[in-house]
This record gives sequence, C-alpha cells and structure tokens, in this order.
Amino acid sequence: MQISRIISYICRYRHFLQDKKTSKYKIVFGIVIFFISLVATAIAGDFDGSKPLSGVTGKIIEINQYKIIDDVDPDTVGLPKKFLIDFKSKTLRPSKYSLIRRTITFRSLEHIENKMVMQGVDEGVDGVDDGLAWSLTISKKNGNAILSASGDGVAYVVFGVCNPIKEDQ
Repeated sequence: MQISRIISYICRYRHFLQDKKTSKYKIVFGIVIFFISLVATAIAGDFDGSKPLSGVTGKIIEINQYKIIDDVDPDTVGLPKKFLIDFKSKTLRPSKYSLIRRTITFRSLEHIENKMVMQGVDEGVDGVDDGLAWSLTISKKNGNAILSASGDGVAYVVFGVCNPIKEDQ
C-alpha cells in the first residue's frame, strides 16, 4: 500500500481518532499503520540498491537510421538472457549458464522518484567500433527494467524484469 493512500485513510477517519470514547481504537489504528508502513518499506527495500538483483532480458528493439527491428535475439547483440547486478562491485554480469561471458561496470547509480538508474559505457569487442553508452532504469515498485543504449548509428531498447536475490547465490 502506498504511503499517500495511508495518509488519505488517516485524513478520512480523523474524526474517529479524535473521539474520546475510541481511545483503545486509536492504539490499534496506530499499530496497524505502523505495520503497513513496515511492509511498504520492506517491499521497496528490495529494489533500493542494497541487495543484489537477478534479471531476465525480455523484448529487445534495435533502431538504426534505416529501420526498426523488433524481437532481436539477445545473443546476437551480446546481451545475456539472464544477468546479475552486484551493487557493491558496481557490476552487471551474466548468469553462470549464459552464453555471453562479459561483465560490465556501471559508473553511476541514482535514485529518482520510484526508480533506480544505473549508467555506464562499454567499449564492446576489441577491434570493432561497437562502443555504447547505456542507462538501465529499474522500478522500485515491481522490478520492471528498461535498458536504453546508443552507439555509432544504432540504439537499443531492452525490456526486462529484476528480482532480489540472496547474497550467497
């Protein structure tokens, strides 16, 4: 439940809380609000950068000056289908079963509104002019993720989802 919704309930039922006959209900109401806020904080805490995340790559769109290509295979553009985000080391790495083996580092992590935004650059494959600047935005509400990346004459939009994982995985 969102904090704004809790506040609207409090405002709506404030006359109930001000009645002297309902003092025991005030205590119960306060306890309920406290536990609701704990649950909301715990849910948001999964996507605040304090815990590592696992992610799954979904739909990929490639855009160049001539065409837009839907449903690009992640392996053809060098993205793993499953990946891990380690906030302590600031790395995105493929899962251990991925065909893609490259690990990349992000340079910044910012929190805006209900989103977490990571940004970085990647030089790509040695000897190939395929370097990119990228930004990965993850919703703190549900873990939905969008990666946008651009390079020399090409851009990518990647949709995916992230979930918190335990430290020992």
